[in-house]
Amino acid sequence: MVMGKAKLSKPLIFQSKLLCISLLYLITTLFVALYTSIYPTKCLFRSSPFDPIQTPFFSYPSSYGEHKYVIPTHRSSCSSPIYFSDYWMVLKEILRLCQNSSVSSHALRYMKGNRKNFGGNFSTQKRISYFDLLNDSVEVPCGFFKRFPVSDSDRMAMESCHGVVVVSAIFNDHDKIRQPKSLGSKTLDNVCFFMFVDDITLKGLDHHEVISRNSHEYSVGVWRIIKVSSKDLYDNPAMNGVIPKYLVHRLFPNSKFSIWVDAKLQLMVDPLILIHALVVSEKVDMAISKHPFFTHTMEEALATARWKKWKDVDGLRNQMETYCENGLQPWTPKKPYPSDVPDSALILRKHGLNNNLFSCLVFNELEAFNPRDQLPFAYVRDRMKPKLKLNMFEVEVFEQVALEYRHSLKKDGAAGAGGIPSSKRVSNDLYINSSCCSKCHDYLLEMWGESHN
Repeated sequence: MVMGKAKLSKPLIFQSKLLCISLLYLITTLFVALYTSIYPTKCLFRSSPFDPIQTPFFSYPSSYGEHKYVIPTHRSSCSSPIYFSDYWMVLKEILRLCQNSSVSSHALRYMKGNRKNFGGNFSTQKRISYFDLLNDSVEVPCGFFKRFPVSDSDRMAMESCHGVVVVSAIFNDHDKIRQPKSLGSKTLDNVCFFMFVDDITLKGLDHHEVISRNSHEYSVGVWRIIKVSSKDLYDNPAMNGVIPKYLVHRLFPNSKFSIWVDAKLQLMVDPLILIHALVVSEKVDMAISKHPFFTHTMEEALATARWKKWKDVDGLRNQMETYCENGLQPWTPKKPYPSDVPDSALILRKHGLNNNLFSCLVFNELEAFNPRDQLPFAYVRDRMKPKLKLNMFEVEVFEQVALEYRHSLKKDGAAGAGGIPSSKRVSNDLYINSSCCSKCHDYLLEMWGESHN
């Protein structure tokens, strides 16, 4: 009997509450230390162990240089960390959302017809007339007034992408194709990756033996390469890149979520986890990072002129005058958004009426003026109805989920050298002796905190 009782007695480790508490404290401390060493900025946090695919998706030739010129980050703190749920739970929930999602009776209707250019080139007042979508039967202009020049097989592949799509583009051989990292074992079965390129980029890929021009279809690692015939679109390669960036919901009509990734970025977190953490969990239409330096739209416009990101300064001035005249206001804490200026290199979207309308309206502004998409962002966001549910997350989070590289080509006078100028120091580049009479006069005074007289 004694021996039997001995067998049923509790192990020694559980007989001491103090010992149990000590062990629990030790395990927690070790976990926190490990987490801190892996994520020093504390911007990202996973709830459980994660086992991503370890094998490389593609072996690049040494001449290509896909990992050259990474831009370092030096932020040591994070004011708004995000929580990453378990990969398998995320996968299950995203699949459920995609399967249960159907074409709504309130889906956006698109204007059809043939015009000289892809976007239709509408007047200011005509574009504004679509900002307030009171009637579901209204057809909104949203590009495609000319055929988007891709092959039939590529078009079928795009339309066959259901669920989540990751999209990028390289025009004029301006960047390198980089493979995403930390993909879960089932991600490639449920996420499509498409890279749009023009003929110049394709020739560069062939030159470095990344692809063979003899093939009718191209792929580089996870990316399916879509050749776009730019001669049938815009003269400006950057404007051609705007098409997949803002009209992704039209190019992939059966996708429910999308992530736009500038080709200068390398995605470091599984796209399903990103969509879940930044869009689904936040119950928003779109997620995008705040700009690292600017809060006001005019700050971005002044910097664009100062650093010659867009050399037509008169056109920039006309654009800002148009926006000020039609309701653009400086950012204030009264706005329901933390900033008026995004870093649009990474955009996460839930396809639906609000997001699709916003994307169409922004595209129309870009065609009307220039491809600098940060300039019409707040103007469209603040004026459109129904309102866009937007998650503008912290810059520190952006820097943790993606690596940024310098462009392959450096244009004369482009931004990149030197520091970020103050808005007052660069204002004369955009408003020479005219700020007193400008339609943006009140905007500038309020932005600079000066009194109105």
